[in-house]
Amino acid sequence: MRILITAILVLLSAGLRAQTKVGGIVVDESGAPVSFANVFFKDSSEGTITNDDGRFYLESPNTHATLVVSFVGFTTREIALDKKVTYDLKVELSEGEQLKEVVVFVGKQSKKNNPAVDLLRKVLERKRKNGVKGFDQYRYDKYEKVEFDLNTIDSSLMESKLFKGMEFIFEQMDTSRITGKTYLPIFINESFYKVHGDNKMGKEKQKLVGNKNSGFSTNQNLISFVQDLYSDYDIYKSYIKFFDKSFVSPISRVGIDTYNYALADSAYVDDKWCYNIIYYPRRKNELTFKGDFWVSDTTYAIKKINLQLTKSANINWVKEVYIEQEFDVLNDSVFLLTRDYMMSDFSLRKKEESRGIYGKRTTVYDNYVFDEEQPRSFYNEEVDRFDEQVYERDDAFWKENRLEALNKNESGIYRMLDTLKTVPKFKRLYSLGEILASGYVEIDKWDLDYGPIFSTFGYNDAEGVRIRGGGRTYFGPNDMWRLEGFGAYGFKDKKFKYGISAKWLLNREHRLIVSAGNRRDVEQIGVSLTPSNDVLGRSYASSSVFTVGSNDKLTDINLTTADVEMEPAKNFRFKVGASFRTLKSALPEAFSLDYVDPDAASGVSSQVKQMEINTSLEYTPGRKTTGYGVERRDVNDEYARLFINYGKGVSGFLESDFDYEKIQFYFRKPWSVGGFGRLYTTVEAGKTFGEVPLGLLSVVPGNQTYFSIFNTFPNLDFYEFVTDTYVSMHLEHNFNGRIFARIPLIRKLNLREIVGVRGVWGELSDENIALSQPSNMVLKAPSEKVYWEYSFGIGNIFKVFRIDFNFRGNYLNEPDARRFAVTGTFGFYF
Repeated sequence: MRILITAILVLLSAGLRAQTKVGGIVVDESGAPVSFANVFFKDSSEGTITNDDGRFYLESPNTHATLVVSFVGFTTREIALDKKVTYDLKVELSEGEQLKEVVVFVGKQSKKNNPAVDLLRKVLERKRKNGVKGFDQYRYDKYEKVEFDLNTIDSSLMESKLFKGMEFIFEQMDTSRITGKTYLPIFINESFYKVHGDNKMGKEKQKLVGNKNSGFSTNQNLISFVQDLYSDYDIYKSYIKFFDKSFVSPISRVGIDTYNYALADSAYVDDKWCYNIIYYPRRKNELTFKGDFWVSDTTYAIKKINLQLTKSANINWVKEVYIEQEFDVLNDSVFLLTRDYMMSDFSLRKKEESRGIYGKRTTVYDNYVFDEEQPRSFYNEEVDRFDEQVYERDDAFWKENRLEALNKNESGIYRMLDTLKTVPKFKRLYSLGEILASGYVEIDKWDLDYGPIFSTFGYNDAEGVRIRGGGRTYFGPNDMWRLEGFGAYGFKDKKFKYGISAKWLLNREHRLIVSAGNRRDVEQIGVSLTPSNDVLGRSYASSSVFTVGSNDKLTDINLTTADVEMEPAKNFRFKVGASFRTLKSALPEAFSLDYVDPDAASGVSSQVKQMEINTSLEYTPGRKTTGYGVERRDVNDEYARLFINYGKGVSGFLESDFDYEKIQFYFRKPWSVGGFGRLYTTVEAGKTFGEVPLGLLSVVPGNQTYFSIFNTFPNLDFYEFVTDTYVSMHLEHNFNGRIFARIPLIRKLNLREIVGVRGVWGELSDENIALSQPSNMVLKAPSEKVYWEYSFGIGNIFKVFRIDFNFRGNYLNEPDARRFAVTGTFGFYF
């Protein structure tokens, strides 16, 4: 009875908010579903299209008496709506002529002599004259509302033990106007921005003026994740990017070869005569949409458009994506974007009945002003923009700047979350989620975090089974200082290891940070060409449970570091520091770091002591971060990284052994190649001036693990190649399933193809070889010719697994050369 009453209340409350709701299926005379059919309320521009299964749902705040259903090649039907809410409607279309005033095409649409394509070409010719791109300068206000909802709510979920003691949350249930499913709002975030742009300089500045959300006001990580997940896009560009994917825009020249277009209708939209064009993809399993748009007959600007993700698109964890954009007229000629709505249905499965999470973003644009010039300095990015007042705006601010009012349910989320945070069960569930996301267990009583828990166990030949425990100070995500450390024990060598570090942010404006640390541990040296002085880091190579061959080339390391860094300009970091390290073999009988030492009694030393002073520059254009404390997190990965490091070895200080100079260069850049996926590139180069032993040389990073690790060579063993001068390049391209989508037998598996090529050239001087002659290692560099490998990979296996088949290109006659290797990795990717 309680369930029935609840359901009735939901329907009644939904009926009060929306005057007309209708949902159902469209079929042809044989009963087969009709995909992409046009469904709209008569004498209005409110409409939708059917999905791949012929189903639709349409909702309007107005009262409508007639529903119109049409599709190219079928007779248009008008259905009388006797009730405000009509579900499970079945509409049968019969073949015949459609609209007399337009030309209709059936099936695959020709690109020649097609009025819809002709109209689209006129849209593309004038796209630079429409919107803010048609002015020298512009500014406007932008209000953004992001909401997450638990969807497909039914009685079994409402009565489950998971929500016991939290039943009051179901009072906020609503019905989606897009899918017709019930949903429960669980999170809302509101933002208000002032946006300025200059098309002459190609600059834009977006300033956050206010931010408010339900229950997570100080969580910049969550806020930044949401903003990156729903990044801005332009329908006039060839590709619309979100969820780290590039979808072909129907309003583009690329779209003409990707979509079918049909002219379906013409009518007045807001006193403007417009043409209605339906579009749908030519091929399955590509990153495409279906939907329709309205085009003005004078300016050929888009007046209104909707985009719905095709169900066959190769994307994980997303069942539905629906986008609406509305444009307004400026001076009877230019159309400006006024409202952008996007809804995503995140779900583990794509079945209709599966539960998931709705992610909804509504963006409203207003108060446009044009041709107000600002100096170039106005657009310079600040290093740290954080303003605490932005997150503490009062109700009066939001009443004035909220460009679209919250509905009853959205307003209720704030009250519901305030109540929910007091429920002990919710606190436990929220804490569990934070542990899985961060890897740390919060100990609020002492302002400490224990972890990372994923590093608790490991294994290598020197330590055997290894256990590790660690922690960090944590007063909040924006701490100005942080202490962090760990302790570890190996059951084979019966030795205790540890690491400790401290960081202080002395100046926020230019992010002046001082840091220091010490670490005594067992490590795999040479897993990267570019050095890292992270005293708490640990590599796959020294903790992997399963390896190819013997993983015995391990080093006991005692590392002490001290650094000062600053960020004088946005994403430009300058760092100076010093390190002192002691290196010796962790398994002397299998791996030697011995070198010639005239001052030693035996003429040979097995331990390196080295003082090194470092200066480095790092530039990461386009990098987005979250937080304003001593530690920040990246919220995107498509930015480039340019790194230059100069190191000076100083002998004599604290018995340091060697004088040398080392310069190194590193460049990494991922490239979006439109509908062809993404290319990842890395270039490294370096040279060491002076004589140094094996422990201080640049080792070409091999990979004896079963993990696919970018920037390593999976067909090389550790220390197979050693250099003092090197150049290395790695190329890896993920086609995101573009090739497999054209193979019928495997198309439905949504697999993704990855290809890679990598190579390295290096030299090693005779002096450095002679210096390490006492070692039991044979030192060789790939100086005769470039060493290279290639690989073919299959990703998205069961949506989480990737496997790579790696082939050695040359140096096949080397002792124990591995011609072929199989590696793999797990990950959750859209």
